[in-house]
Amino acid sequence: MSRRPKPRLLALALPALALLLSLPAPGAPPPRWERPVTPGGAGPNRLEVDVPLLSGAAPLRPGTGEGLADLRLVAADGREVPYLLVGPLRTGPRWTAARVLSVPATKGSSGFEADLGRPQTVDRLEVQGLPAPFLKRVRLEGSGDRARWTLLVAEGTLFDLPEEGLTRTWLAFPASELRYLRLTFDDTRSGRLPLPPSVRARLLAGTPPPPPLRVGVPFEKRASEPRTSRYRLKLPGPGLPLSAVEVVTGAGNVLRRATVTEARLVGSAVEPVPLGSATLRRSVRDGLSADEMTVPVTPPSEAEVELVVEDGDNPPLAIREVALLFAPLPWVYFESPDGAPLVARFGAPRGEAPAPPRYDLEAGRPAVERGAVVPSPARWGERREVAPSSAAAPAGSPLPAGAALDASGFRFERKVPDGPTGLTALLLDSHVLAHAPGLSSVRIATSDGRQLPYLLETLGEPLEVPLPAPAPAKAPARARSIPPRSSVYRLVLPFPGLPDARLTVKTGARVFERNVTLHVEAPEDRSRGEGLRSVAGTTWRHADPETEAPPLSLSLPPLPSAEALLVVDDGDNSPLPLEAPKLQLPGRRLRFFREGTGSLTLLYGKDGLPAPRYDLALLAPRLLGAPAHELSLGTAEAPSERAEGPDVPRLVFWGVLAGAVVLLLALVVRLVRREEGAPGGGGPEGS
Repeated sequence: MSRRPKPRLLALALPALALLLSLPAPGAPPPRWERPVTPGGAGPNRLEVDVPLLSGAAPLRPGTGEGLADLRLVAADGREVPYLLVGPLRTGPRWTAARVLSVPATKGSSGFEADLGRPQTVDRLEVQGLPAPFLKRVRLEGSGDRARWTLLVAEGTLFDLPEEGLTRTWLAFPASELRYLRLTFDDTRSGRLPLPPSVRARLLAGTPPPPPLRVGVPFEKRASEPRTSRYRLKLPGPGLPLSAVEVVTGAGNVLRRATVTEARLVGSAVEPVPLGSATLRRSVRDGLSADEMTVPVTPPSEAEVELVVEDGDNPPLAIREVALLFAPLPWVYFESPDGAPLVARFGAPRGEAPAPPRYDLEAGRPAVERGAVVPSPARWGERREVAPSSAAAPAGSPLPAGAALDASGFRFERKVPDGPTGLTALLLDSHVLAHAPGLSSVRIATSDGRQLPYLLETLGEPLEVPLPAPAPAKAPARARSIPPRSSVYRLVLPFPGLPDARLTVKTGARVFERNVTLHVEAPEDRSRGEGLRSVAGTTWRHADPETEAPPLSLSLPPLPSAEALLVVDDGDNSPLPLEAPKLQLPGRRLRFFREGTGSLTLLYGKDGLPAPRYDLALLAPRLLGAPAHELSLGTAEAPSERAEGPDVPRLVFWGVLAGAVVLLLALVVRLVRREEGAPGGGGPEGS
């Protein structure tokens, strides 16, 4: 006789079983993020892929339905809900020609209607054959029966400006089933256009794709070279499937080259690598603007990129917004039996994403993709963090400390500023750049005397060092190369031996033209009695009294001296008022893992030491994609040289030299005495 389970035991066992089912598999990393999902109703549902999901889940391959492998949908009872990631259509666009119908014109408007012949799902209208140039504000409406009209585009712009290189003769709108499209031109500021010879609409087969995703991001202006502006862009996360970066400005006409770069491993060092370049164009006519202000890019790997704009002789661009344009994205299809809320879980640690799920629901993919199923729109809730440590930057180095480090021979040691455990980026200052040529002698030492592995990174932005105001000076008498009636200024550099640099000087003058040169005198030149050497020169000019003059820019080679003479040939003009100059040095920083609370020391300045080779370079993708705590060495006084212990080889050398000198002196004295003691030697000759 079988015993039936008691209801009380079932009531206790079912919640426990649901809890066990909701836990991750043994050994699987726990998800970092959770988001509530509200289905649109029972049955098929559609959930759009958005930025909070993309920035927290496993990477998505751009333009495909592959990725987001760590995404799981879970019901309230812990049951995993199957889903499909429905990718964007991979077939090329299909167009259908439309019959152009004239409509009555008014005093300030004209236009036409386009008849597609029958109701069809379309998302773009293109007008062809209108005579250029033109720039028109337009309004677009759609209808299925030519009686009831829906507003598709309230205010758009069509233009074809061959001289400016700007063309846009299409309008995009949400996918809709339409037969008629009505385009209205605003003729209040320009002449009327004839009916277009050709009009066509883009067809959509199957389920309409989600609308293009566009997201604004914070940006920060950084130090840059003259005639150039640099902006650091903070992305929502690493590995985003981007297609372009858009620059929004309220300025008038624009024609500037722009580049988007990202730090990537090149050899054994990290350098900025271009992701894409384009010419930003904007033309304003009669209060209307035509523009192409996007830079197409390959998807970045990091959560930080740099936008570089070549300003030329223009002031920096007044940027109002920088936006990310995403590649076509997939969407999530799932079926809800009762419309009850779900929870989405995602966010495996970087490099540890599980294999993508495989559900029986895959058998229904063809029907979903061809649009045979009409899903209800589901909604996302706010994302919340449930396992912060699982996806944060690694707390410690995945590699053991480097080899033991002999600190003797390093001329300088400096304490690395304290910081949290984890990935750290240390910016090197001018003292390190001057006293560690090529940075091959730079080492980070731990408190127990071992090397801490690091990656050397070259930054796009320069290290800007302010210099003291230029002091008037007299030209040396032997300086024959300095023209008469020149203004001579003494510049004080931070240190001798700095690497290639750029000197910039501003002036308040508006209209001028001057030949400017920089002269130095090396110690060896002074000992040989030679004059000053000219190391850089240019013609500095500005002819627009309405705008500020661009700063003087001189490219400097490595200089042997910490002083230089700036010579401005004034001719018969009054001297230019000069502001305090700035020196721009190559930006360099070290990326490393800080472990524990032990102190770290930066050592450098040991001649003949080769560059280090660390296994950490193998983990560069992991280092570059994770957020780092940024540190700098500060602005304290330049460090003094290390006090070394007895240098045995040097003592031996000087001891041997001193002994040789003593022996030589003794030999000379002996020879002199022997000469004096010889017969007839040393006394007066007899008469």
